[in-house]
Amino acid sequence: MPGATSNLWILFVKKPPIEEAMKINQDTLLQGHLATLVPYSPEHVPRYHEWMKSEELQRLTASEPLTLEQEFEMQRSWRDDNDKCTFIVLDGKKWSDTACADEDCMVGDVNLFLTNPEDPTLGEIEVMIAESSYRGKGFGKEATLLMLRYGVTSLGISKFEAKIGQENVASIALFQKLRFQEVSVSSVFQEVTFRLIMTAQEQQWLLGQTDYVLEKSYSETQRLTSVN
Repeated sequence: MPGATSNLWILFVKKPPIEEAMKINQDTLLQGHLATLVPYSPEHVPRYHEWMKSEELQRLTASEPLTLEQEFEMQRSWRDDNDKCTFIVLDGKKWSDTACADEDCMVGDVNLFLTNPEDPTLGEIEVMIAESSYRGKGFGKEATLLMLRYGVTSLGISKFEAKIGQENVASIALFQKLRFQEVSVSSVFQEVTFRLIMTAQEQQWLLGQTDYVLEKSYSETQRLTSVN
């Protein structure tokens, strides 16, 4: 298959130590057709805090309400910890066409974190489309695909897990469409665990699904936008 060799080669280049890898997204922007992913920064926190006042989102994400100060502390944790990687999901078209501030284009977030210190190739992935008007329009799917690609090509992740509340039918359907397989159900926590093993075949599928993605410097893109 033309180009397959070069695509797969990306997956096996030497990765940075995991302590560095999980932080390299601090200046990374991932641009898709619908969604643009940017690092979670302090200016995003107030909008995020407003989202998480929603009882529906708290229930669907198994989250507890935090104060604004605690939310800022959480943002610093996601930025500085070696086992976490997060992006804010923006409406990419609105963000690029109108040069609006990030916080006015935010629609959700996508997270990846390490759950097993002895296996840095295993990552747990979460996605949330907080703005209800953007649900069911492909933003969650694309944000997840972009994060999966980033996890494989930049972070050295080869196994992904997603733990989803049993009542979150939309998220369960999303991860099933993305080839995740159900591996367990917890009646205690009322959640289903899905897993995707990135075999050579799955890696090729993923890269084919995301071959249009552009990776840029977030700070440089902001600078150019402000100049224009």
